[in-house]
Amino acid sequence: STLILVPTLDLMHQWYAQLEAAFPDMELGLLGGGSGDRTPLLVATYNSAAIHAENLGNRYAFLIFDECHHLPTDFFRVIAEYAIAPYRLGLTATPERADGSHRDLFSLIGDVVYRKSPDDLSGQALAQHKTVEIKVKLSPKERAKYDEAMKTRNQFLRQSHISLSSLDGWQTFVQASARSSEGRRAMLAHREAKDIALGTDGKLRVLSELISQHYPERTLVFTNDNATVYRISQEFLIPAITHQTPVKERHAILQQFKEGVYNVLVASHVLNEGVDVPDAKIAVILSGTGSTREYVQRLGRVLRKGTGKNKLATLYEVVTEDTSEERTSARRRGEKPKKPKKRKQSQQLDILSYPTKPRPTRKAAESSKKYGKEEE
Repeated sequence: STLILVPTLDLMHQWYAQLEAAFPDMELGLLGGGSGDRTPLLVATYNSAAIHAENLGNRYAFLIFDECHHLPTDFFRVIAEYAIAPYRLGLTATPERADGSHRDLFSLIGDVVYRKSPDDLSGQALAQHKTVEIKVKLSPKERAKYDEAMKTRNQFLRQSHISLSSLDGWQTFVQASARSSEGRRAMLAHREAKDIALGTDGKLRVLSELISQHYPERTLVFTNDNATVYRISQEFLIPAITHQTPVKERHAILQQFKEGVYNVLVASHVLNEGVDVPDAKIAVILSGTGSTREYVQRLGRVLRKGTGKNKLATLYEVVTEDTSEERTSARRRGEKPKKPKKRKQSQQLDILSYPTKPRPTRKAAESSKKYGKEEE
C-alpha cells in the first residue's frame, strides 16, 4: 500500500493521471478537493492528509512526499510523525527552507540518497537552458517618486538604528513601524518604493519585445503580485492565473496553453511549483522574491523536454536598475549584491498605464466530512 502526498490539487490530479496510465488494474483513489477515498494506492494533498493523519497513520507501508520541503511545518509534519510506514521517499528540487526546518526532513523521511542540480541534468533528463538578465531604468517621474520614498524610509531606519541587512532587521522594522506615525509612514514609503521598482512601465515595454521576439513559442510570465498580473492580462490580452482563479477555469486555461490555443500565460505565485507545462520554452520573471527556491521553481516550469527535439529553454529576468530589486535578484540567484553605481540621467520616454481592479473570486473549501466515515 502506498500514500502519495502533494501540495496542490493540480499536482494531485497529475499524479492520479500518471498512476492510472501506469497501473490500470490497481484500485486508485484521491483524498482532497472533495474526494475522500480509501484505497491501497492513494494520492492526497498535504492539507487533507494532515487533517486525517490519525486515520492514515497505520494504513500505508510506503509514503511518497512530493515537494517534500512543505513537510517540516507544524501542521504538515504530523503526517510523517503519526505514520508507521517503514518506507519513505521525499522528492524536491529545493529542500532548503528559510526557517532552517529542512533539517527535520532527515528524521521525518530519511537521509539524502540522490541529488542533482538543473545544470547536471541539462540536455539529459531536462532541456538545455540559458538565463538572460535584462536591466531597465525608471522613468524620470518614477525615479523621483522612488528616491523620495527611499529617503523617507532610510531616514526612519537611521533614527531607529535599524539595519535591514541584519538577521532580524526586517522583523525589527515591522515592529517599530507599528509603534509610531513616523514608522507607519516609513513602512508605507518602503512599500511604495518596492511597487515602483517591481512595476515600472519599462518592464512592460521589455515584455512586449520579448513576446514579439519569441512568438509563437509557448511563454510563461511571472510577477510578484496579482495587480501586475491583471494589468498585463488586460493590456496584452493574454490569460491570467492567480490564487483567485477557480479550479475549473485554471484547468481549462492550462489545457488550452498545452494545446497551443494560448501562446502566452501570466501568473503570480500559483504556477511556481507542481504544474506540468512541458511545451513551455520561454519564462519571463518580471518580479519575484529573494527566494532561491522560487527562482529554481520558475526555471523548472520550462525545463521539461516536451514533445519537440533539442529544446532550448530560456529564462529572462527583468530587473529595475539602481533599485533594491537588484539586491533581491542577486539573493535569489545566490550572488553577492554589487555596490550601487552612480546613476546617469535617464532619457526614456514615459509610458501610460491603465491599472485595473480585479473582482474577488470565491475559493473552494475542503469537505468537513470526517475521513473514513461511511455514507449513510
